[in-house]
Amino acid sequence: MRAGGLISGEEFVVEGIANQSVKLVFLANDASNNAKKLINDKAKYYNVEVNEDYSSAELSQAIGKFNRKVIGITDARFVKILK
Repeated sequence: MRAGGLISGEEFVVEGIANQSVKLVFLANDASNNAKKLINDKAKYYNVEVNEDYSSAELSQAIGKFNRKVIGITDARFVKILK
């Protein structure tokens, strides 16, 4: 988060997917069905991988922010390391 290689929040991630700055999306497995559909549809259209392996608590703890359901990774090198 401090390095500026990710964005969080549904609206920001959707915008990042659309402008192709987001390379990988982490979507909480306990997110609402509407959020899941929106993120998955947008990611599929722009060919962005979505990972739904983690809960919102795990994602929030990982980035040090409260109650995050979706995180977009914008740094291609960081995505390569994560994969």
